[in-house]
Amino acid sequence: MEIFLLVFTLIFISSRCFAAQHWESNADSPVMAGNLQYHIQCKEGDINKYVLLPGDPARTDLIAKEWDESKFIANHREYKTFSGKISNIPVSTCSTGIGGSSAAIAIEELANLGADTFIRIGTCGAIDPNINCGDIIICSGAVRHDGTSTNYVDLAYPAIANHEITLALIEACERLKKKYHVGISCSTASFHAGQARPGFKSFSQSFHREKIKDLQDSRVLNFEMEAATIFTLSNLYGLRAGAVFVVVADRNKNKFVYSGIEDSIIIANEAVKILAGWDKLKGERKYFYPGLLLNSKQEEK
Repeated sequence: MEIFLLVFTLIFISSRCFAAQHWESNADSPVMAGNLQYHIQCKEGDINKYVLLPGDPARTDLIAKEWDESKFIANHREYKTFSGKISNIPVSTCSTGIGGSSAAIAIEELANLGADTFIRIGTCGAIDPNINCGDIIICSGAVRHDGTSTNYVDLAYPAIANHEITLALIEACERLKKKYHVGISCSTASFHAGQARPGFKSFSQSFHREKIKDLQDSRVLNFEMEAATIFTLSNLYGLRAGAVFVVVADRNKNKFVYSGIEDSIIIANEAVKILAGWDKLKGERKYFYPGLLLNSKQEEK
């Protein structure tokens, strides 16, 4: 059986690679043979409404492993995609790679295929002294140092998470009894200089050395690299987006502990179930609000 699955996978991948050898499309919105999106190489019917967005392609395997059923869709460049179901809710996951530029491509092409609800899953570095490695951060908004969102809209436009997703992530943490914090992140275009780390041969500029202190004074919780892009594009396009991170770097103690990514995955999957329930409860309403839960319980009585 394992040999059969391996052969099938190789044939599947090779067929997509063969399709990529020669094709033509318009330059504004390139679409490959078989109606595949140019970068993520997915087509209509491959992607569901709810999409979890890790950066690392290997994390899509971990995410899909937690579902009741899953199907491998594509693996091209930094974009690895699965679709499936969790508690009978259709869901997908697609990796975005590192940074805003590749994340923007993922949002554009996933939205083309019908996705409208995104949860960014990742790791981050805490700059708030009250946050430790292993803690969870739910991002309610982001400082736009991502280097990508300014190509879409003026820098004064805010990068804000969708309130329903933020609430669902909070409820998921409460249900799962995870230690969490809610607040603003700083999305950077650079892991090193952009996050006030020394570059090669200890390269540094004066504004690098002041960056963490300035952000702390502004009550920013952490560094990461994609949320500002994902939030900005989602708001511009009328989509929903939120983000949850596990802290792996404590910038105050200069401590790095790579652990806990499974926690953010479990939280995001739980949030999808919560969101799906709220979406059903909304009915014809455009927005979820807590009173709907109270009304539902009263109706049940």
